[in-house]
Formats: sequence, structure tokens, C-alpha cells
Amino acid sequence: MESFFIQTERQKEILEKIQRYIPIFQERERSSEQLGSFSFDNVNDLKKIGYTKLPLEDLSTYELVLFQENIARGDGSTALGIGWHVSTLLDLQRDNKWPKEIYHNLCERVKEGALINYVLSERGKGSPTRGGRLSTKAHRVKDGWEISGRKSFASMALVLDYFIVSVQVEEENEESLFLIPSRTEGVRIDEVWDSVALRGTASHDIVLDRVTVPDSYLVDKKPIAALENSTGGFLHIPACYLGIAQAARDYALTFASNYKPNSLNRPIRTAPHIQMKIGQMELQLAQARHLLYSVAKTYDEWEHKQSLNSHLAATKYTVTNHAITIVDLAMRIVGARSLSEKNPLQKYYVNVRAGLHNPPADDEILSFLAEKAQIEDVKEPAKV
Repeated sequence: MESFFIQTERQKEILEKIQRYIPIFQERERSSEQLGSFSFDNVNDLKKIGYTKLPLEDLSTYELVLFQENIARGDGSTALGIGWHVSTLLDLQRDNKWPKEIYHNLCERVKEGALINYVLSERGKGSPTRGGRLSTKAHRVKDGWEISGRKSFASMALVLDYFIVSVQVEEENEESLFLIPSRTEGVRIDEVWDSVALRGTASHDIVLDRVTVPDSYLVDKKPIAALENSTGGFLHIPACYLGIAQAARDYALTFASNYKPNSLNRPIRTAPHIQMKIGQMELQLAQARHLLYSVAKTYDEWEHKQSLNSHLAATKYTVTNHAITIVDLAMRIVGARSLSEKNPLQKYYVNVRAGLHNPPADDEILSFLAEKAQIEDVKEPAKV
């Protein structure tokens, strides 16, 4: 990454702390292949350097993507998981709609190391961005609410202290968000995550069996998954996949600079067809990174943030697809050995493709952009 993307001394100091862990995270990722693995050590290391409480210290969207990209260079699973926590807090801070006492208590717990994430999806209901009706229900009981249901894709489920759960409130027939402490009676983690991609996110199911929470834990009433409600925190998703792509590029470039086949007797980096692929990787990286960081900076500075939703969506689409192309090019440079079980590129390949399935999907984004398209006021061209 070019140094001009680092714009303040604070960013430099935090980034230096993160970058010290990149090779450590990479080594841990290579050694944790078993199903259901989760890197507790990575999360604890990020807590040690104060990363998980940064949103309480005036974290910008620009800084979010800068830091998340670099964490993903070390381990994509850790980046995506911790990115949900950090972006959730960032959005809550800017939204400022929660009951003050609940939000204050949450912030105090976060300062002590607590982790939080939205848990919105349900199996068999499709992506929440597509408007599927929730089967998780809440109804009033004495002094609060009773909630039952099952939620899926709860990233970092094993270490979360709080869930923000989307629920159908039976009495009002509307979708609401509840804050649920993970240690509440009736909460259970069903360890069913078996994905070959981003295995280390440990995105298990959360089972809610007649979970009772106080009335004040109904913290919001809005369809948070809708594209119209996207916020800057959403950019942690493309930042993660850009970081994975950067790691793949770095590996391929190192390989090409050192590998000398007998047929060439010099590093393959000098071969014209390899140079073309390296050039294509650099072009894709530059395009993706400039778009991501430009939109993040604009979001921080622009007063009418809601008007940028189409740009946030376009960034997710563009950066994710560029990242997939970069990893593919890296594998073409390395050749058949990139498919070796011991080669990191095969893991980067499956991990980066997970970005296609992080809502919103490509077709949703394109439809959304089409709906938002406006004809600018321009004069008719002069008739010849």
C-alpha cells in the first residue's frame, strides 16, 4: 500500500501495531484448518492493542477501511468477524437512537473487551436484504419480552457478548431489533458452520429458546438490512476482500521474483506473459483501492450521507469483484502449485469468493443502482 493512503500520525501509529500481527495471523491461518476453527488468539491480540474499542474514540470510515484491509492481509476470517463488531459500534455511535442507559452500559462493557454483532439472517429465509419474513418472534410478557427462534451466520458466535437480533414483534406485526446478552438464559450456540470459505469466522447459528429480556432491550424499529439504510460501516466488507487480494498479490509477486524454471534460467517475473498478469493485478488493486478510500472519505465529509447509498453499494460490488480477479491472476502466475493444500493461494481463492455471498449480492446491487439512476438536467444537443 502506498504511504499516501496513511494521512495522519494516529493512523500511522495504529497501523504499525496492526501490521506487526500480519505475519502472525498468516501463520495461524495456515495452521488452523480443522472444521469449526476460530482464532481466539487473533481476537485477543486485537483487544490488547485497543482495536475493538476504537469506535468509541472517534473512528472514521476512512480509518475503518484502512485498518480492516490490513487485518485481512493477515487473516480474512479475523478481519470479517472483527469488522462486524467495529462497524456495528461505529453505526450505533452515529445513529444515536438507542436508549441512553442501554447504550452507555454497552460502551462500558466494550471498553472492558466485550464484542457485539448484528444477527439478522435465518436459514431458509434467504438474505435479509431481499425482505424475507422473519420466523424469530417476540411477544410481551410481564416486565419485558419473550423471544424464540433461530438465527444463522452469527460471525464470531463463540466470543460474542451481545447479539443485536432482528425479530418479528407479534403484537405490532413489525420488525424490531433487540439487544440480547449472550449469557442470557435460553441462548444457545449451535455449532453448524461448515463453510470451506472464511472458516475461521465461526458463523454458527444462535438458538433463542424463550429468551426473556427487559422492555428497554427493544432498541430499534427499522429494517436494518435494506440497502436504503446502508451506512459507512458497510465498507468493512469490501475492505476485507481487498486485503485478501493484496495478500494473494504479495505472494504471487514474491514467487515470480524468485522462481527460476530450467527452461528460463531467470525469475519468471521477467517473462512477458507474467509481466502482463502482474500489471493487471496492479491495475485492479489501484482501481479498487482508490474507489474504496475515496468513497469512505466522502462519506466522512458529506453532510447528506443517505444520498451516498448507491455509491456504497457500487463500491462493494466493484471492490469485491476486483479482488476475485486479483486472486485469480495471482494463481495464474503461480500455476498448478497454487492449488496445493499447503499453498495459501487456494485459501485466498475460496475466501475471496465469499464476498459474492455477503449481502447484498451482485444482482441486488445492480437492481438498486438501476432504480436510483437519475437523468441529469442537461441541454439538448444542438441540431445540426
